[in-house]
Amino acid sequence: MSSNRKVVFSWCMYDWANSAFATTIMAAVLPTFYSKVAGANLQPNIASAYWGYTVAIAMITGAILAPILGAIADHTGARKRLMGFFALTGSIAAALLVLVSTGDWLVASLFYILGNISFTSSIIFNDSLLPHIAGDRIDTISTQGYALGYLGGGILLALNLAMIMKPEFFGIANAEWGSRISFLSVGIWWAVFTLPVLLNVPEPPVTIVKGEYRNPVAAGFQRLAKTFAEVRNFKETFKMLIAFWLYNDGIGTIIVMATVFGSEIGIAQTDLIGAILAVQFLGIPFTLLFGRIARRFSPKTGILISLTVYTGIAIGGYFIQNALHFWIMAVLVSMVQGGSQALSRSLYGSMIPKSKTAEFFGFYDVSSKVSGILGPFIFALVAQFTGTSRLSIVSIVFFFICGGLMLLTVNHKRGMETADRMEREIQSTGAAMP
Repeated sequence: MSSNRKVVFSWCMYDWANSAFATTIMAAVLPTFYSKVAGANLQPNIASAYWGYTVAIAMITGAILAPILGAIADHTGARKRLMGFFALTGSIAAALLVLVSTGDWLVASLFYILGNISFTSSIIFNDSLLPHIAGDRIDTISTQGYALGYLGGGILLALNLAMIMKPEFFGIANAEWGSRISFLSVGIWWAVFTLPVLLNVPEPPVTIVKGEYRNPVAAGFQRLAKTFAEVRNFKETFKMLIAFWLYNDGIGTIIVMATVFGSEIGIAQTDLIGAILAVQFLGIPFTLLFGRIARRFSPKTGILISLTVYTGIAIGGYFIQNALHFWIMAVLVSMVQGGSQALSRSLYGSMIPKSKTAEFFGFYDVSSKVSGILGPFIFALVAQFTGTSRLSIVSIVFFFICGGLMLLTVNHKRGMETADRMEREIQSTGAAMP
């Protein structure tokens, strides 16, 4: 394997590593475990409320920290060190969930909050490395990372669900211990597969700008203030952020509300779990296909295609009647979910100055978190006032249409030219450090 291919593969492997936390802990296993085991001594509605508060606290805290951590990383040139710290912290938090038993809802909440903040923070630093290693292959490499993430997350999730559903086959006492051991497996998986990026991907050079504070925290806030003051210079980049904020709200709502909606209309749990796994594995070839679409046409075209399909999914959700319909929707989601997210990352990454990649991906992370609030709120509001979630699904179309229209206004070429110009200005006023 050539040096460059080794670097690219090692970077992509971090998507493989952290996806274990996203699939097993965030999506499939911990929410149910929290309700049935950790919160077993609580009323069901109270357990659900506490889980909601837990997720909200993690999301809000991560959103506040994201741009600050990004700016500090750019100032210190410590992207990899900070990523390693948060990956280790997150993997330990995930593994410690093995200790959670009946009634330990507070401990479960604390470990999840720590793990989730570490998860999202580490992704900022890994994403910030992409523009430095990818060159003009940024779309292809981003989709390759997402594809590996689907594969890794899917493999471990399949193994963990097998331990939960057939614990005796693995010599495990019961399903509760199957869940607890699955949390331990996430911690180990995450830590081990983080090593390639830490060992093989070079730390990008840092540019110390004249007049910046020596203290990294103070310099981080100083950089943030300067970026806000210069926001008008990054018009296309921030239009992309707004577009992403809108359409990702719709994507996120489908991800977090699909199983709840399926349960409401009577879809069996085996079908819901099967659909989650199907999205993981079917998403691999389709994500890679979107990399080809980006090369043949443009990343914007690929995203717009995915948003068109998502619009159809949202409308089709109104007509779901049985498990077959739900599976069809899952297949359609698998066709566009990874591609839309991978091309969003690469499109944004191509329009930011390389000296500020961590800071700008901090803003990107804030956008993705904020976009996880409004969609579910509107979903719940529509369901409450109409008495059914069917119209809630259709209401998500608003986010795809508005996000797509905003994306159409983004001039990708101008955004890249602006990023290059701003990078030259940064280099001319600072000193590049290896």
